[in-house]
Amino acid sequence: MRVLKGIGYLALSAALLVVSCGHAQNAKEPSQTDTLAPTAGVIPALTAPELEHYSAITGHFFDSMLAGRFNGSVLVAKNGVVLYERYKGFENPRFRKDSLNAHTAFHLASMSKTFTAMGTLKLWQDGKLDIHDPIAKYLAGFPYPAVTIETLLNHRSGLHNYVHFMYKPDVDKHKLLSNQDVLQYIIKHARDRDVFSGVANRHFEYSNTNYALLAMIIEKVSGLPYPEFMAKTFFEPLQMQDTYVYTLADSAKAMCSFYQSGRPFRMEFLDLVYGDKNVYSTVRDIYKWDQALRNGQLFSKGVLDSAYAGYSFEKPGQRNYGLGWRMLFIPNGKKLIYHNGWWHGNRTVLIRMLDENATIIALSNNDYRNVYAAKRLCDLFGDYRQGHESFDEGETDSTDPGPGGEPREGMGVTATMASAPVVAHPAAHHRAKRRVRHHPPTAKKP
Repeated sequence: MRVLKGIGYLALSAALLVVSCGHAQNAKEPSQTDTLAPTAGVIPALTAPELEHYSAITGHFFDSMLAGRFNGSVLVAKNGVVLYERYKGFENPRFRKDSLNAHTAFHLASMSKTFTAMGTLKLWQDGKLDIHDPIAKYLAGFPYPAVTIETLLNHRSGLHNYVHFMYKPDVDKHKLLSNQDVLQYIIKHARDRDVFSGVANRHFEYSNTNYALLAMIIEKVSGLPYPEFMAKTFFEPLQMQDTYVYTLADSAKAMCSFYQSGRPFRMEFLDLVYGDKNVYSTVRDIYKWDQALRNGQLFSKGVLDSAYAGYSFEKPGQRNYGLGWRMLFIPNGKKLIYHNGWWHGNRTVLIRMLDENATIIALSNNDYRNVYAAKRLCDLFGDYRQGHESFDEGETDSTDPGPGGEPREGMGVTATMASAPVVAHPAAHHRAKRRVRHHPPTAKKP
C-alpha cells in the first residue's frame, strides 16, 4: 500500500520535481569501496548557493509533509551543516500540552537496533567476542548450536519474533517481561516451530528476538547492564545528553505514544524488553550518532564494511540487511543505509547517504506513517530512485501486535529482503554467494 495518497502524494512529488529541473549462505565479501573511508581532515564547506539550494528544497519538501497530522521532529544535514530542523506538535498531542523541542526524546523503536548492533561490533573490534561464535557460548541453556552472533545481527538466525510467540496463552501478560523471560521461553519451548524455524542461516527473517538476545550477550561480555553499557560506550562519549535506554526508573520522563485518534498507548507486558527497541533519543543526538559513525571516531573501516555489507541473497532485489542496518543496493552502484522503526505510536526513520555525507532523521509519536516517505528526499543529494516513483515505503519494521496478538498492517516484512523489490526482477535466484568470514582489523583470525 502506498504511503502517500492524494494531496499529500502530490505535494511531496512536486517538491522533488522542483529540484530536478534460500539456502545457507553468508554475505558476499565486501569490496574496498563498500563504504567510505573514515572522514579525514575537514569536510568541504557548502558554498552559499549550495546551502541555499539544499535548504530551500528540503524546507519545501518537509513543510509540505508536515502540514498534516505529524507530531514530531525532523533534521536534515549535509557536510556537517544542518539544512532543516523542525519540531512540530506536543508531548501530549491530544491535549496540546508541552510543545516539542530539541531536548524532547522519542522512543526510537527499531532504530534502536543500530545501537545494539554497533555495541556488539564494538566488543568484536575490541577482541572481547567473535561474531562467529555460537550463542550458547554466552547464554547458558540456549538450545540451537548453529545460531551465531552474526546470524542474530543479520536476522538469519531462524528465530521467530518474540512479539508473536510471547502472546501464547501460557505467558503471564499481567507481568512486565524482561529479556531473560524471552530467553527462558525459548529454552522451555525449544522444539516449538513457532519459536525456531528449525534451520539457522537459511534465509532472512526480521525478528526482534535476535536483538533482545544480543542485548543479553552485551551484558554477559561487558559485565554491565545494557542501558549502562550503551551510556558509557556511546551516549556519554558522544555527548548524547538526551539519549537513554528506557527502564521503569524513566517512567516519569519518558514521552508516551498515541494512536491516530489521539488516544495514548498504555504500557504493556513487552515494553521492558530492550535491544530491539527502547532507546529514546532526539534528532540532534541521532545526528551526533550518524557523524560519529562516519568520522572514524568509533570504528575501523573494516568493521563498518562488515556492518554495511549485504547478507541475504536468496532472491535478487535491491533491499538487503547488514549487521544492524537496512540498505538499498542501487543499480548505479550507490548504497543507501537506513533503519526504520515502529513500536506502538512511535514511527521513526534514519537515512544515511554515505557518498554525499547527507543524513535525514524523522521521529514521530502519533502513528504518523508518512515519516517513511522521507526517503523520497534522497534524490536531492544523489540519484537514488533511478527514475522510479518511490522506494518501498511500506517497509516499517513494525513489531507492534494488534489486538489479540495479531500483527498490525505493515508487518509483512518478515520473509526475505527481496520479497518486495523496488523494481521488477527475474524470477531466477542468484547463485549462492561464496562463504566469507568477516574479521575486524584488530581481531586475530582463528
